[in-house]
Amino acid sequence: MKDQLDLGDYLPYLVNRVGTIIADQFGEEALAPHGLSIAMWRVLAVLASTGGQRQIDLADLTSIDASTLSRIVSRLIRMGLVTRSRSANSNREVDVKLSTKGNTLVTRLIPMGLACEAASVAGLSSKELTVLKHCLRRMFANMKNRKAAPAAPGERRQRSSNSSVHPGLR
Repeated sequence: MKDQLDLGDYLPYLVNRVGTIIADQFGEEALAPHGLSIAMWRVLAVLASTGGQRQIDLADLTSIDASTLSRIVSRLIRMGLVTRSRSANSNREVDVKLSTKGNTLVTRLIPMGLACEAASVAGLSSKELTVLKHCLRRMFANMKNRKAAPAAPGERRQRSSNSSVHPGLR
């Protein structure tokens, strides 16, 4: 049957499974001992990689919706890992930066993250890995630029931070 979904060959399902198992293992092995979630790690990793960010830009870079990100940043502040201050450019903008404690922790966690990534790509050639990363970046851009299809009559559209995953596969 043409309209049947073969999960073993359905890309959103495969990407979600890979992302979930990597996140679960890295979270359990590296983050849980420090009281961190994967979303908190994404915030810390982005700040370590890009430097301080406006909170609105941080939401985009981490793919975390603004209200959830605000709660995560507040928790990271209480943990002493980040600081938040009004932007010098605008009183309506908020800048988030790693604290010294946050930078020290991220520096210790990065090798664990890289080891987890290495385990996940074991057996792939460097060329395959380059192609895979290029394709994933292109796919992200495709979906970021995609106009949402209209909802079917009688259906309400839901949007979440996991909106790229097929609703039946979350």
